[in-house]
Amino acid sequence: MTSQPQMSIVEIAELLNIEDLSESTYIEIKKASGEDGRGQLPESLFPTYSAFANTFGGIVLLGFQEVSPGEFILVGIAEPGRVIDQLWSNLNNREKVSINFLKDDNVSVGTYNGKQYIRIIVPPARREQKPVYVGKNPLAGTYRRNFSGDYLCDESTVKRMIAEQVDESRDARLLSHFTEDDLDGTTLRSYRNRFRSTKPTHPWNSLDDHEFLRSIGGLTRDRSSGEEGLTLAGILMFGKLRSILDAVPHYFVDYQERRSDDDDGTRWVDRITTDGNWSGNLYDFFQIVIQKLYRDLNVPFKLVGPSRVDDTPVHEALREALTNTLVHADYSGTVPILIIKRPDMFSFRNPGTMRVPAEDAIRGGVSDCRNRNLQTMFDLIGYGERAGSGLPKIFQNWREQLFRLPELKEKFNPEQTVLLMRMMSLLPDAVMKSLESLFGSDFNELSEVQKLALATVAIEGSVTHARIKEMSDLHPHDLSKALKDLVTRGFLQSAGATRAMVYTFPRPGLPESEGIVQTRLNATAEQQRGSSVHLVPSSVHLPDSSVHLVPSSVHSALRTMVEERFLGRKKVSTTLMVETILIICTGHFMTLEQLSSLLKRSPETIRTHYLNPMVKRQLLELKYPDKLTHPDQGYRTRE
Repeated sequence: MTSQPQMSIVEIAELLNIEDLSESTYIEIKKASGEDGRGQLPESLFPTYSAFANTFGGIVLLGFQEVSPGEFILVGIAEPGRVIDQLWSNLNNREKVSINFLKDDNVSVGTYNGKQYIRIIVPPARREQKPVYVGKNPLAGTYRRNFSGDYLCDESTVKRMIAEQVDESRDARLLSHFTEDDLDGTTLRSYRNRFRSTKPTHPWNSLDDHEFLRSIGGLTRDRSSGEEGLTLAGILMFGKLRSILDAVPHYFVDYQERRSDDDDGTRWVDRITTDGNWSGNLYDFFQIVIQKLYRDLNVPFKLVGPSRVDDTPVHEALREALTNTLVHADYSGTVPILIIKRPDMFSFRNPGTMRVPAEDAIRGGVSDCRNRNLQTMFDLIGYGERAGSGLPKIFQNWREQLFRLPELKEKFNPEQTVLLMRMMSLLPDAVMKSLESLFGSDFNELSEVQKLALATVAIEGSVTHARIKEMSDLHPHDLSKALKDLVTRGFLQSAGATRAMVYTFPRPGLPESEGIVQTRLNATAEQQRGSSVHLVPSSVHLPDSSVHLVPSSVHSALRTMVEERFLGRKKVSTTLMVETILIICTGHFMTLEQLSSLLKRSPETIRTHYLNPMVKRQLLELKYPDKLTHPDQGYRTRE
């Protein structure tokens, strides 16, 4: 069997014409030949079906067998029709799975080298269809997908999916036993003044506070019971902090102004958070933060009274990003709202994932706001674009400034959405000069999209097919060829098996055939150590052998990842710690000191309880296996 030609995940993708190996396209491979060899639907397919449906969708391939990490052979399925019949029978059985939303063209049979295989495309489920679960109990059978495969969702995650399924607008619910005494009177007056200046002839200006709140969605009445009270939107927008926390226990808003070289988020120079020094509600948070975001921008802007004059695309994009963050947040989640300003970047994070696919939201025209009352409240005073046009406006305005396009990311466990907006050109001069110094004359022979890929790795730490596609009009197939050529020629290395391909700079210990690249990296690092001239700005760091080829941008991303994985946990389980170490050490060696700093554990604890057992289990490999006490000993995840 192993004498058959082996195929990598990239070769399988090319065979199946899967040109876009983006983060939204996962691949799961199963043998499915059965005991008699005729074909049998594997039971493990259904957790994968649930996981793909509840995350970003994916592709299941039946008829392939993994013979070594990342390498497969096509064993084929003798009777694919039999397996497909089993698939439809189980998917349509409510005892087996909660819903079947696949169509006939989602399942197909292919042939290669005389052998047949089955391809199953699982799209992401719509909000109204989630959770998609195995068996009869959503609390025991709901799965999601992450880097290590399918995992069972906890009870709180499933309940949030159910709430999202039935609630068109999460902020419209009536809060029993909350009254107008729970509102901050100064905030409400400030909002009404802003409303009056924006809409001076509006009839609501003559209403008393009670009727005004009812008109904008801050108050409601249950028509069946007659109960009247504040809505969640009303308390979030205008409430006193203690009252907000009574309604939403995990509520926390945070603005941090940081230096551009701040990798760990500890050296903020200005901060606004729910510390009791101000009202704590969303309206006041917006008013404080928007002025801080505007401050120091090197573009013309001024205010005449409450009116905006000479509003620039940058101000407009930042205003829209802040509004989006607040109106799309899932306030039942555990992740705080976090706004970060650096000289080179803005970051907006809110709890909860997106209700529509990210690509649809960026394209525009589709809106499914989680908090429609809040959206209306901001819109009434001139903040926020019309439904479905906010993100397109942000991307358009950033593109007009010739900045790198924003990055929109969804993360799970815990659920959150992050928008990164870098005030940096696609091909910064300093980065291009450093890359030319790093790779020599060969760099100048590359295509523009290949130079763009290398610049993105230098700035962002890594690059994917999907990220390059956002910034280039090149056909996806040509993008794939360009990235593959960079790997073949030693400019980049690729990582990822059944997930998306991630491209980074080559790591230490390259094969002999790629020694020329390692020589260039070492030589460049030596030049940088011996020179007082820094070719790269402080926010961008190219590989340096003295730090095991881990760019500082990657260190920053790893630190953020660790904080998010450990957020809200008083005690970190051994399983979670091991998984986190494996992520940190993927593709490069990390020292004990670096791991200790990232994980906030003592070196002795990290070495004794985790690293030594993981090396023994062959989960990690040593940089110096023959010198266990080497002062520069490093640990890397085994491929």
